[in-house]
Amino acid sequence: MSQGQWYPPEWPERIRALATGELTAVVPRRAATVMLLRDGAAGAAPDVHMLRRRTSMEFAGGMYAYPGGGVDARDDDRLVAWAGPPLKEWAARLGVGTEEEAQAIVCAAVRETYEEAGVLLAGPGADTVVGDTTGETWEADRAALVARDLSFAEFLRRRHLVLRSDLLAAWARWVTPEFEPRRYDTWFFVAALPEGQRTRNASTEADRTVWITAAGATAGFDAGELLMLPPTVASLRALVPYGTVAGALAGAESQDLAPVLAVAREEGGGLVLGWPGHDEFTIRLGAAPASGGDPA
Repeated sequence: MSQGQWYPPEWPERIRALATGELTAVVPRRAATVMLLRDGAAGAAPDVHMLRRRTSMEFAGGMYAYPGGGVDARDDDRLVAWAGPPLKEWAARLGVGTEEEAQAIVCAAVRETYEEAGVLLAGPGADTVVGDTTGETWEADRAALVARDLSFAEFLRRRHLVLRSDLLAAWARWVTPEFEPRRYDTWFFVAALPEGQRTRNASTEADRTVWITAAGATAGFDAGELLMLPPTVASLRALVPYGTVAGALAGAESQDLAPVLAVAREEGGGLVLGWPGHDEFTIRLGAAPASGGDPA
């Protein structure tokens, strides 16, 4: 097991309860998260923007992650001004049945990136992008979005902006294990940091943000210095081979978007938990349900 990976001690008990029918799986909430990228200096590998979630957070506390969050019920509002691939193409790529679902997921990705990093993937037209999102009125709108007092569609309409879906590329899809009490069906995207915009820690859920190469982040995970969940690590490892942001965006087309869901099985009196296609995260849990400490 990689040193940066942590498993809650209650997992064995919950896995067994799910297997016996004592526990019913929660329906996962749809979500989206974005790996914002910028090219490194002097030909260095691209940096990715990451935030560290506060340890007080119920979900993934203390973990490094990307800006993201759940789909808002209004993210499929037909009022959204749209640029880029048509929704029919997005639905096919994301593996959902309707254009409304596709719009909701892409809108969530763009909205959450603005809410948590202050970066907006939108512009006055189909070939332009906002250059500056700072100032009192911008912050007021961002706060209203966070509070859900303002829908993203209304925010774009008020600002006379078009959502630039062509600035995003789908990268992966992971579903929280069935035995977890809080579950998400999450689509991962990559996007280039727009020229003129800067990231900032605009989220109340994070206590730190960093720009770091994918190789640097995974090395920190392997050394036990950066805590991350399996989807975060896997998305970073897939990013390592790309030497430029443009290369990563082009390479997104070849990334597999089949949903990844953990599978647990009994073996030798204990439990083996694994994520299909990602053997590095396989872990053997003790024969008896853990009563405290990290499962090992």
